[in-house]
Amino acid sequence: MKKPLILAALFFIALAANAQVQVALGLKAGPNFASIDTKASAGQNYKNRTGFHAGAFALVKLTKFGIQPEIIFSQQGSKVTINSKDFESNFTYINIPVMFKLYTIAGLNLQVGPQFGFVSKAETPITDQLAPSGYSVQDVKDKAKSSDISLGLGLGWDLPFGLTIDGRYNLGLSKMFDQVPPGLQTADAKNQVFQLSLGYKFIKFGK
Repeated sequence: MKKPLILAALFFIALAANAQVQVALGLKAGPNFASIDTKASAGQNYKNRTGFHAGAFALVKLTKFGIQPEIIFSQQGSKVTINSKDFESNFTYINIPVMFKLYTIAGLNLQVGPQFGFVSKAETPITDQLAPSGYSVQDVKDKAKSSDISLGLGLGWDLPFGLTIDGRYNLGLSKMFDQVPPGLQTADAKNQVFQLSLGYKFIKFGK
């Protein structure tokens, strides 16, 4: 285990030996404003749900360009109104975005890249004859797709002392369900998430 870590550290240091290259490792976290996008008639019942995300990132920056892979725990889903009753559709993903960054002035940067997600929790309201409203929130992980693909679009700011601020919109490209939960008519449902993040580069080599 130690040998690969030592080799990785030496690789990062070798990259940073060039004064034009910055290599950094950091942590980030912040709120999610998530919803479910669907063209079905039920789409009007889906509203934003607030959750959070947290994880780690690595940055390799060469002058004006950078690449930033991340691993992020992310609470997603939506608030849902059915029969005048409010529910929450709760989805949790382990997301791996790979963002390409274009730096402009004073640390400001534009971001774009793919995000690959893996579902770890999936709960949504489905029909339940025993519930007063006819629906209850239940585990539907067996009906959800195990993976998710999104397109990330964002704006960031690398501040002094290793601080970072990011605003990012993740547009779902793949459908959320292999099987549609009964009664919701959301066969085309996709994730859509707006994230605000505060990060800190706790290890940094180069400028």
